[in-house]
Amino acid sequence: MPALHDLAANSYGGDEAGLICGYLFDAAAPEPVRSIDSAQAAAWLGTGAPPSSDSAFLWLHFNLSHAQAERWLLRHTQLSDTFYEALHEGLPSTRIERADDSLIAVINDVHFEFSFEPSDISTLWISVGPRLVVTARAKPLRSVDALRTAVKAGDAPRSSTELLEHLLRAQADVLVKIVRGVTSRIDRIEDELLAGRLDHKRARLGVLRRLLVRLQRLLAPEPAALFRLLQGPPAWMAEPDAQELRGSTEEFSVVLRDMQALQERIKLLQEEIAANVNEDNNRSLFVLTVVTVLALPINILAGLFGMNVGGIPLAEHKHGFWIVVAIVASFTAVAAWTAFRKKR
Repeated sequence: MPALHDLAANSYGGDEAGLICGYLFDAAAPEPVRSIDSAQAAAWLGTGAPPSSDSAFLWLHFNLSHAQAERWLLRHTQLSDTFYEALHEGLPSTRIERADDSLIAVINDVHFEFSFEPSDISTLWISVGPRLVVTARAKPLRSVDALRTAVKAGDAPRSSTELLEHLLRAQADVLVKIVRGVTSRIDRIEDELLAGRLDHKRARLGVLRRLLVRLQRLLAPEPAALFRLLQGPPAWMAEPDAQELRGSTEEFSVVLRDMQALQERIKLLQEEIAANVNEDNNRSLFVLTVVTVLALPINILAGLFGMNVGGIPLAEHKHGFWIVVAIVASFTAVAAWTAFRKKR
């Protein structure tokens, strides 16, 4: 749709106000979705929507790495202080809570350039009100970018709550793709393990397990937080929207359970690889022990007969060498029998 062109397409990091994208949703208008820039957003927020547009609401997505982003928000919006406190927390934890008449959400998402590394996770801050939705991030994130792409393609949520629900479903879809990607990698590692090619799979499994553990630790509180919120939703949240949010919570919980099952599978594979490595080490140690035991008789006799003292037996005997060889062979055979009997 031509009307849904992205005004920030040439500057993914944001315009002069740090606005990555802005959309005005109005189901009663000829264009249900209209892309706007920071100046138009400031004008809309300053004057408010006309009376015939009571259903209209605005979505603004900001790049917090831009120096002007927070200043613009402070100047043109009336967001809750809780939102700005969440922005400045050192270790943001996942939560969704009410603040005044709005919802404040702090959720964790994977980077747009996700490479299955535990460090490829960052935070998305969200403020949801009846007329304004603000999302802000410091690094490009997959879920919010998927929502942005869907809106550009014509997806027009009817309310700010429905926009939040679409974002949570996009986050669940991203997690499903991650689970599928991790599962595919684990399948390949398991096939290589069954084929006897150990290589460095323990390290690769360790990276995947750390990723899943970190994702689950960061994302696990999200369904419970949303469920608690829906026990007492704000007055402007319609019941159908609340039901949709409950549905997205259930989908998210299923994905988290799949991630936990993957962790258990990785743990079992790591234990199997460790058992194989221990078995190889024991086999090598046994071979070394056998070689040492077999060489022990000849070393002892060589040490004894090599002494430069008088009275060495068989020194003058014409078959002395072969007698010593027979003695060494006999003791070596006894040592070998003893070693292999203990092995069996």
